[in-house]
Amino acid sequence: MTTHTLFLPGFHLATLRRKPRSAAQKLAEEKAKIRHHSLSQLGECFGRFIPRQELAISRQGQFSRRRLFSKENTFWGFFSQILDADGGCQEVVRKAQAFAASRDLPIPSGSTSAYCQARSKLTQESLKKILGHMADILQQQGKENRWKGRRVIVVDGTGVSMPDTPMNQMEWPQSGTQKPGCGFPLARICACFCLQTGALLSYRLGSLRNAELPLLRQQWDCFKSGDIFLGDKGFCSYYDVWEFQNRGVDSVMTLARRTPVEASSAITVLGPDDLLIRWPKPAWNKNLSYSREIWERLPEHLTLRQIKVSVNTPGMRAESFYIVTTLTDAKAYSAHDLADLYYRRWDVELFFRDIKTTMAMEVLRCRTPASIGKEILMHFIVYNAVRLLIVDAARQVKIQPRRIGFKTGVQTLRQWEPQLNQAYRDQREQRRLIGLLIEAIGASVLTSRPGRREPRCLKRRPKPFALLTAPRHQMVETPHRSRYRAKQA
Repeated sequence: MTTHTLFLPGFHLATLRRKPRSAAQKLAEEKAKIRHHSLSQLGECFGRFIPRQELAISRQGQFSRRRLFSKENTFWGFFSQILDADGGCQEVVRKAQAFAASRDLPIPSGSTSAYCQARSKLTQESLKKILGHMADILQQQGKENRWKGRRVIVVDGTGVSMPDTPMNQMEWPQSGTQKPGCGFPLARICACFCLQTGALLSYRLGSLRNAELPLLRQQWDCFKSGDIFLGDKGFCSYYDVWEFQNRGVDSVMTLARRTPVEASSAITVLGPDDLLIRWPKPAWNKNLSYSREIWERLPEHLTLRQIKVSVNTPGMRAESFYIVTTLTDAKAYSAHDLADLYYRRWDVELFFRDIKTTMAMEVLRCRTPASIGKEILMHFIVYNAVRLLIVDAARQVKIQPRRIGFKTGVQTLRQWEPQLNQAYRDQREQRRLIGLLIEAIGASVLTSRPGRREPRCLKRRPKPFALLTAPRHQMVETPHRSRYRAKQA
């Protein structure tokens, strides 16, 4: 169209307009706008390991509106809360305020109410999918470090405590030896880890009444044909060995609740202290942890291999112990290799130490069972995320992932996080920082100190506080505590 005005004859209006934006330009601007209002800079490190659809805005219901604590911001806020040394909800709110100030956005309220309400909307199903996805990626990255080409899954249990609330006590009761109001709810966790990468593959949560072996049976689907199950004497069970064999899974564990077989009673002597034996089916009794129908289906004998391992390291508690395994091929799996594999079972204790001590999960904070479940899940997600960085760093420097300390990864990530959150960092600069982050983790290699002995004793004495022997509102503190006087002559 052409104008016919007096002052601007023949001036074409199209020249006053900008060119229409393409669909790609509109999408890029929308992404930049979302990123400008997002707390998810940690996603630059771990976004490729987490399914995007699990953090996307919902079309309706929970997290369907764009708010400061959206589903993505809430997840990464929860992630940073677990990662931080403080670990409080107020820490996340202060971080959101500082983030908003750096981007000239309205400063949110200092109350933790909005964040806690948003965190309660996160579902355990969504967090479990994220944890499972990260575990699958870790398994793919750790294939080159497998033991004789096979994945080894090491299993163990541990305990955690939590605030003393009625709902927590109902779900996870305190020890029966403690008076009401004098103890804390205690939960038991049985978890499966990949021995090569340290990845947490699955877990089950129970109370003190739940033994570790029944909790392991709830995780049988975690094992695949060709895997090796590695456990201590608490998992030595005729039924479980048989069930694992049916699934194509071999077992390596210490002998318990049975007398070692002598060489004269063995099927074959494979070598010094190395016997091929026959395990008889246990007699039925009502105290077994499985039904009589299952007991009747068990075979009369299992053919196993028994290896006596002598401990020559000074200071170790045991001088010798017995390993039983379904790996009966002495040529493919020598006794020395199996003893060395069981020696590495101690790594699972270090995995739990990383989660409970380094990441402070030994005493949980939430006050309801639903929130406790999410807090445990998020600890495991952060744990696997740090393991992903360690595996990447180990691949770059061509060493085993177990040679890089977990605490090194946590400390490095804590110090790098504020730099990733800077407003002026573009994606190219952030990728450069992430590369330097992985390089810094790989530069800290643990010194190999085989045979080192550290007594499990405390040197620092506790303060002389009295123990709570009655509910707090009934407890009467000794008035003369810490002031003792000599008796009069």
